[in-house]
Amino acid sequence: MTQPRITDSHCHLDFPDFEGKVDEIVARAAEAGVARMVTICTRLKNEPAVRAIAEAHAPVFYAAGTHPMSAAEEPMASVEDLVMIAQHPKMVGIGETGLDYHYTAESRDVQLESLRIHIEAARQTGLPLIIHARAADEDMARVLAEEHRASSYTCVMHCFSSGAALAEAALELGFYLSMSGIAAFPKSEELRDIFAAAPIHRILVETDAPYLAPPPHRGKRNEPAYTAHTARVGAQIFGLDYPDFAARTEANFERLFTKAAAWNGAL
Repeated sequence: MTQPRITDSHCHLDFPDFEGKVDEIVARAAEAGVARMVTICTRLKNEPAVRAIAEAHAPVFYAAGTHPMSAAEEPMASVEDLVMIAQHPKMVGIGETGLDYHYTAESRDVQLESLRIHIEAARQTGLPLIIHARAADEDMARVLAEEHRASSYTCVMHCFSSGAALAEAALELGFYLSMSGIAAFPKSEELRDIFAAAPIHRILVETDAPYLAPPPHRGKRNEPAYTAHTARVGAQIFGLDYPDFAARTEANFERLFTKAAAWNGAL
């Protein structure tokens, strides 16, 4: 039986966990109905390798940026560099960027500078900003709103697992919330309630593979095929049957990631 089509909007296929295995990972994803995936470059020096994965696999697109936890270790990205990278036909998003004060609070100022650079690149390219937020809800909401008032841009809160206030702030700006395997964990009832309160037309699904595998694979290496497990939980959260939820999140992905939606297979 053909599985409903969905997209893993955020994974990391260049990580060592997948070395030499991307062909089989992509094939297993297709069997599960995961017809597309966006692999995320977290350090710009790795962009050529991430781009090569997207070029070698038709279902794979990519995004590039400097992860906030790496912002103090890496050269500061420039708007010009990000705009230049974004000219590639399969480069479909800016980031991941954002704020992480859980492990790297000491680099707060550098993270904030990097975030604003990525926002400007998202504006100039028209590509969605991909946000990582952890233990930084107040600063995150403030900066996103300040920058959006200055000039609008589109955005997804990747692997959303923050509080209700940040969810509401993001949704008010017209942004999207992406549901990872965390939403499927048994103890994530509060997070599921946050998603349930959001409009269905602002929801994406993802793995963040190789991290955060949903049940029944929790504690093991995650991979794009497992997006289907999280999406089935998402269907339950919204009281929809799985094919309907899958179709809605596909429409959401294509509305936000317009470049991936328009891709015609030509490099």
